[in-house]
Amino acid sequence: MAAGFKTAEPLEYHRSFLKENCRPDGRDLSEFRTTTLNIGSISTADGSALVKIGNTTIICGIKAELANPTVESPDKGYIVPNVDLPPLCSSRFRSGPPSEQAQAASQFMADIIESSEVIRAEDLCIDRGKLCWVLYCDMMCLDYDGNILDACIIALMAALKNTQLPEVTINKETSAPEVKLEKKHGLTIQKHPVGSSFSVFDDSILIVDPTAEEEILSTAQLTVVTDEEGRLCSAHKPGGTSLSGEKLQECISRATARQKEIQKLIDKVLHSVMSHKNMLTAP
Repeated sequence: MAAGFKTAEPLEYHRSFLKENCRPDGRDLSEFRTTTLNIGSISTADGSALVKIGNTTIICGIKAELANPTVESPDKGYIVPNVDLPPLCSSRFRSGPPSEQAQAASQFMADIIESSEVIRAEDLCIDRGKLCWVLYCDMMCLDYDGNILDACIIALMAALKNTQLPEVTINKETSAPEVKLEKKHGLTIQKHPVGSSFSVFDDSILIVDPTAEEEILSTAQLTVVTDEEGRLCSAHKPGGTSLSGEKLQECISRATARQKEIQKLIDKVLHSVMSHKNMLTAP
């Protein structure tokens, strides 16, 4: 009976739960799904991470390449994020050129990298005007069940913290770069942004970490990104109905608490990865 009601009247079905301040999957309105993180999952990448928020699964691989700095920014390297939503993650996506949602997610990630100053672009410069690092950050969705933006930010941050770059020097005589693969160093991460996404039902009920079905049925969506100092890096609201200042404040408070939880999770997993590595390399 419930299954029939859910299929015939999905919005009414969700409303019957929201009235009781809960959701069909048993969560409170302000409760995130279980978040798990695995770091260093792709051995061929310079840094990688796999994140699951409920069923939503994102893997991020980072590849560092040497390039010429741009003429406008001769002392800076750059980061190129790309979000891929392939047909394997959900039947809503088709093969072919990137969907509008994938392009919007890639642009959102580029904006976050810039606005939150995750890494100083100057740190990626090797030789002013001649040589810099480009970090290609590819995020692929393996299973789509809503809220990919939060998962993408966690995957990117964890992968950046896992990235190791070889030492590069310029040969004085030949001016050619010399790469020392045995001498590697991590990136200096300046800020630790974390996203919290919300959906609004019937223009008034706010829920956190929406599933794919909740996203479709909602009247508006919002992603709030804050860093460890509680600074608001971004409030991304792609259309939909307007939100009151009070509701927005509620979202920012929840996002600030979430930032602390996620930063703790990333540090804990990184620490266990490093301890395991040290155990493996110890004589």
